Amino acid sequence: MRIVRNPLGRSTSEFSAEPVAEIIDEVRRKGDAAVLELTERFDHAQLGPDQLRVDPNELEASIGVLEPDVLNGLRTAIANVKAVAKAQVRDELVTVSLAEGHTVEIVEHPVRRAAVYVPGGRAPYPSTVVMGAVTARAAGVREIAVCAPPGPGGRAHPVILAACVLCEVTEVYRMGGAQAIAALAFGTESVKAVDVIVGPGNPFVQEAKRQVVGQVGIDGIAGPSELVVIAAGAGADPELIALDLMAQAEHGEDSPVWCLSPDAQLLDAVAETIERLLPGRSSVANAEVQLIDVGDVAAALSHAEQIAPEHLQLMGEDAEALADRVRNAGCLFVGSSAATAFGDYVAGSNHVLPTGGAARFQSALSPATFRRRMARVSLPGEAPARLAPAGAALARAEGFPVHAESMERRA
Repeated sequence: MRIVRNPLGRSTSEFSAEPVAEIIDEVRRKGDAAVLELTERFDHAQLGPDQLRVDPNELEASIGVLEPDVLNGLRTAIANVKAVAKAQVRDELVTVSLAEGHTVEIVEHPVRRAAVYVPGGRAPYPSTVVMGAVTARAAGVREIAVCAPPGPGGRAHPVILAACVLCEVTEVYRMGGAQAIAALAFGTESVKAVDVIVGPGNPFVQEAKRQVVGQVGIDGIAGPSELVVIAAGAGADPELIALDLMAQAEHGEDSPVWCLSPDAQLLDAVAETIERLLPGRSSVANAEVQLIDVGDVAAALSHAEQIAPEHLQLMGEDAEALADRVRNAGCLFVGSSAATAFGDYVAGSNHVLPTGGAARFQSALSPATFRRRMARVSLPGEAPARLAPAGAALARAEGFPVHAESMERRA
């Protein structure tokens, strides 16, 4: 693991959209045949025409192979994510009565059908099933599909299947990559098209999500995972800071992690602790951590707000006082006990978060991702007559005389 002092930079990568566009076009033209062919090419898994969707019996059997502690962990994660998600759902009608005598009602409806993409990578990610499927279900989505790249021999990983069972998802596909996103967006012989696609994934997956926006809704474009730790004052334990930085760096060597502090001695202690802890932790051997000296805690917050990281941790009594001032972060963790890793799994907050500075304008995956608002307008009594003169004047100013006539006729 490389330790870099002082620079404040951001990892960037370039990615060509052309290969993804070709994959999407191929799936749109050839359907299942393209998905199967691309699965064999990229995932080295040979599937028959009827094997894209996981059989219900295979799903149910997966629970029996889970270790008890993993099963309990999934149940804890599901319960907490469900509780936080349900608290965000508002089913009541909002009615606004206006001066002209009419009303505008705001109603919310869930999308009919959604998909959760679960990445492959070095290991299965059942926590992503939980974050996506539980939140969609809490939002009121009736049909939820989950897909994940198949493993050796074309098998779906049992822990992914078990997570689906626990989340009450019965529609699961063994497919990944850009071809999976295309199949979910446009539909194939075996895959019914969805309204919203969510979930992390590699650059091919994210580029595919970008290219199908408009055909479907998405949660956002996810880049490498990020963590900024602001550390200052009593309670900023260098060992906890080192562990948290190293933990988030496990997501990959392209995942940027920063520690900002006005305390140079604390940064030295963090660096020494990382070097001490590193042997035997091969999962972070190629990662990089940036330790940055700042003038004071306010300067650290200013730098963090510019980064707008996926995760922001405040550690130490001086840093914790900044919590109410944080605006630009995907998820905020306050206090030395609140490790980002809890949010990745069991805290109840969602781990599908904006990255790459998108926290300036984008939120975490939530029930709102799967719901749409609709205005319902009623103009009883004298309301049309009171509104028509103002509306007609605006319509004619914009060159739409028939709009004006339409309103005036009601008056």
